[in-house]
Amino acid sequence: MTIMKYGQAVDFAVAEAMAEDDRVVTWGEDVKLIHRDLLVRFGPERVRDTPISESAFLYAGIGAAMTGLRPVVEIMLIDFLPVAWSGIVNAASKFRDFSGGRWEIPLVVRAGCGGWYTDGGQHEQALWGQLAAYPNINVVCPSTPADAAGLMLTAVETDEVVVFLEHQLLSEQWIDYLAGGSRSTVDFDHLIPADGAQGEVPLPLEQVPLGRAAVRREGSDVALISLGVGVHRCIEAAQVLGGSGIDASVLDLRSVSPLDRDAVVDQVRKTRRVVVVDEDYVRGGLSGEIAAVLLEADVAAAYARVAVEGTIPFAPHLEYAALPNVERIVAAAAGLE
Repeated sequence: MTIMKYGQAVDFAVAEAMAEDDRVVTWGEDVKLIHRDLLVRFGPERVRDTPISESAFLYAGIGAAMTGLRPVVEIMLIDFLPVAWSGIVNAASKFRDFSGGRWEIPLVVRAGCGGWYTDGGQHEQALWGQLAAYPNINVVCPSTPADAAGLMLTAVETDEVVVFLEHQLLSEQWIDYLAGGSRSTVDFDHLIPADGAQGEVPLPLEQVPLGRAAVRREGSDVALISLGVGVHRCIEAAQVLGGSGIDASVLDLRSVSPLDRDAVVDQVRKTRRVVVVDEDYVRGGLSGEIAAVLLEADVAAAYARVAVEGTIPFAPHLEYAALPNVERIVAAAAGLE
């Protein structure tokens, strides 16, 4: 075991994959700056900066994947992926099916996501629910450095599209790059989960399978289900609930697609109460999908969800109220019958 920061763990996994397979390359906006260690080790042929044209360099990644490379294409922020939406949902997700399986698309789309550091509604979205609605798109968002490294290692070796989301509040690279000096007057350090931002990572790295959730806390009264920073908010909420005699379990989905339906059903069958904590939008996304999973499995449970209901505000106190904070989670869980 070794101690790594979250972003360091992701880059370590990318470096391991690049060292093992010279078909693995990476490009995107400012990757030479953000991932300097990769540039120093593997050189400018395999670590490339791109113009600010997400559609162009994502389609370049799709073409490269179809012709034998294994690109890790960095979109910087998930909010910018809609600029290249056709590339991801009409091309990358469907070309394998259109070709009868002759074309594999071993493409990793790496992007920061999530809020809590006051960057406004155009830079703090999750969007994982929308992405997961399309065929052949795997969507992951790890909550710890160990999972970040293990899921990235798996993603690079997967012969399908994997959208790899790094929560910006966990990644020191994104905090330094996007929320450094420009946020010097705003205090958000107390919102960064220590166990998510830094932790033990096994060496050699261990792959984490796509679509396999992890129980972070056992409990008998209510299941709290989330991913990314939401997992850490749930753990804190579970501790608060425990003081009121409510025993909460915490399930870390890790993947939105594939979704670990069995783990969801198992947890909620035990508790018969569930709160889905989702940093994505409340309508048409993950929280509703989990409700459907439970209905299809004939699991009768009291259900609540804590999600984003509108545009994320810029002002820190309004942003905090809009995101799935501990107080909202505790209130939702305590209100279930």
